[in-house]
Amino acid sequence: MLFSVKTVLTIAGSDCSGGAGIQADIKTILANGAYAMSVLTAMTAQNTLGVTAVQPSTTQFLAQQLDAVFTDIHPDAVKIGMVFSSDLAHIIGEKLRNYHAKNIVLDPVMVASSGAQLLQSQAVDALKKELFPLARVITPNLPEAEALLSKEIPDKAAMEAAAKQLSDTFGCAVLLKGGHRSSDADDVLYEQRTFHWFHGEHISTSNTHGTGCTLSSAIAVFLAEGCNLPTAVQRAKNYVTGALKANLCLGHGCGPIDHGWEIKKNLSNS
Repeated sequence: MLFSVKTVLTIAGSDCSGGAGIQADIKTILANGAYAMSVLTAMTAQNTLGVTAVQPSTTQFLAQQLDAVFTDIHPDAVKIGMVFSSDLAHIIGEKLRNYHAKNIVLDPVMVASSGAQLLQSQAVDALKKELFPLARVITPNLPEAEALLSKEIPDKAAMEAAAKQLSDTFGCAVLLKGGHRSSDADDVLYEQRTFHWFHGEHISTSNTHGTGCTLSSAIAVFLAEGCNLPTAVQRAKNYVTGALKANLCLGHGCGPIDHGWEIKKNLSNS
């Protein structure tokens, strides 16, 4: 018996430790029942402790990867993560327009949590001009939104104002993530002149590497399935919360512990 499965393309950088980037995206897409494809913008040498090196793709090879995907398996949704340079942003924008890509979720990866630069400073304008207008939704966290707007976002009223300003400027929906707030982990979505708040709890864990990649990839999956944007965001937030609560312990000072069943349990209750 044949059955169809939704297809999701991630355009992002590689994280050799598997916690973020392309690797996190593929795991998330598969875990949520879609078929994952990937186009590599850069290779990084990184782990949960930081980024030590970045090797970007060439523009020619990036274009060839995008052509290979879109001329064979046209994705139902596209997630964009680390872009790195203005030249790569231009190629991505050109190809997505040419192939009429849909359900684009853009996570504006600018700086790693360790402080490493993942987007060249001159590439910020290219990100805004080439890619933001193509997106169905962009998903900046508070530091990224503050950098994009060149102003502080101190409270929830300012979060709403920032989300609206970004949306009005670039013509896309905006999910402003509040996980960097000390009081809560509430996010706000601004779409079609309407605010939607998604309430979240701070979970006591240090295993937060790659949460932004995971959230945006999950949103892409649920948009590919036909969910409206608020529903896709809520389902994606439930998924990330379940993964954080499973508290998988890897790397420095931890033994191999499999909490996959806990993630599935949390998902089934969401």
